[in-house]
Formats: sequence, structure tokens, C-alpha cells
Amino acid sequence: MIKSMTAFARKDVQDSQGTLTCEIRAVNHRYLEPSFRLPEALRELENPFREELRKQLKRGKVDVSIRLQASETAAPGFEVNEGIAQAVNEAANHVNRMLDNPAHINALDILRWPGVLSAPEQDDNAVKESALQLFEQTVAELAIVRQREGERLRPLFEDRLAQMTTLVETVRNLVPELLKAQEKHLRERFQKARVELEPERLTQEMVMLAQKSDVAEELDRLEAHISEVTDTLKRDEAIGRRLDFLMQELNREANTLSSKSIDAGATRAAVDLKVLIEQMREQVQNIE
Repeated sequence: MIKSMTAFARKDVQDSQGTLTCEIRAVNHRYLEPSFRLPEALRELENPFREELRKQLKRGKVDVSIRLQASETAAPGFEVNEGIAQAVNEAANHVNRMLDNPAHINALDILRWPGVLSAPEQDDNAVKESALQLFEQTVAELAIVRQREGERLRPLFEDRLAQMTTLVETVRNLVPELLKAQEKHLRERFQKARVELEPERLTQEMVMLAQKSDVAEELDRLEAHISEVTDTLKRDEAIGRRLDFLMQELNREANTLSSKSIDAGATRAAVDLKVLIEQMREQVQNIE
């Protein structure tokens, strides 16, 4: 199963205290690295949120934002402690009577006095429960989006793997003809130099050339890695790291194939292989 690490999900829910909005953005990262922006009333839910993320995601940099927009009906009222307010007012008037130029005290001055004005405590349990459910739903939506985005890459991988298989087979078919061409080239070179070519010398030269240009092992490994990539794409687990390793191995074999090439056609095939591998590697960086 191919899952992209890049995705976005957003969900809203109406709560008794207002509207809760959860947004989650995810991009590629080597590990799972979440960060949270939460209202103060939901701060204690960060650990449960992290646990839920670990259940659904394996890798990626994940930014979580939850906002609470309070409704007008849910806006808290204020309570005035009339006893303290009366005491503050009487104390202020008493002091004013002792002053030559007393200053007038207004209602706001009294309200600012500690203990005069207070807001009733709110029960946040309901909004916390709503936030937990909303977060679970948003993470589930994010996982669906990541899977949908990842599956869109499947045709790209299948096409590149098919092209690579064709190139490997092309090079394999070229090898016998290349050796014959090299033998002919050796004979012509010795004839031009007017040197009599001994059968033993020709055999030695051909053995050395065959050893130098033997790419059977590289072709076998390329086929094995291509098969392994194909099988990995079918796994129902996080496959990004394994694919990244296989891309490195494919690139190593393609480089060796290129260095051993003794023909322009084989060289072009090796270059085309490296281009296809690089195209896949770029996409692999975004796979979970």
C-alpha cells in the first residue's frame, strides 16, 4: 500500500460552547514529528492526540491546529461581589473626604479592584470530549487522503519499472554481439599493426575483455531489485524507507553497468536506467 506523507485534512463540529475546528497538515519527514497549536482549555489533550497520531501515521512532519470559536450564547457572564464593591466605594469616599482636591471614583475603578469582578468557572469536559472525537475523525480523514495521494503514484512506479525491465533485457541481449564485435575489432587492430595474431594471444585478450565487460551480475541484481520494488509496492505497511534503500541499490548497479559499458547502446541504456531510478527516487522521498 502506497501512502503519501503530504496531505491536508480539516473538520468542524458544533459544541455547546461554540465551533471547534481541527486542521492537520502533513509533509515528508524521516520520522513522525507532530506539533500542536491548541487553545488553553485543550492543552491537557496533547498526549492523547499524540497517541492517536501514532496509531494512524508512521512518518511525516505533522502540524495540528485546533480552534474554538465561542458562540454568543456560550459567552460567560460576570459576577460582581457587591460586598467588596461597596467596601471599596466607602473606603474611596472616606479618603476623598480627607483630601483637599478629591478625585472622583467611577464604576470601572471599582471593577478593576481584585475580587470585585469574576467569571464563573466553566465545565470543559464536554468540549474536551468533542475535541477528542473531532481529532480522531480528522486524523482518519488525513490517513485516507495520504493513501489516496500515494496510490496516484502507483502508475508512475509501474511504468518506470516496466521500462527498466526492458532496458535490462536489451543490454543482456546486446552482450553476445558486443563480444563478437570486440573480437573483430581486436583482429583489425592487430592486422593494421601488421602483427601476426596468435590464437593464444587472441584468447587471452578476449578473456580479459570479457572479464572487464561482464555485466551479467549487475543485470541479475538489477532484475532482482526491480522485482523487490514491485513486491514492496504491494505491502500493506510503511514502505518508504525500504523503497529508499532499494533506489540506492538500483542506482549503484546502474552506475557499475555504465562503468563497464563497451558499447554506445549499452551506455545509453545505463544512462536511461539512472534517469528512471532518479525519477522514482524523487517520489519515494514523499512516501510513508
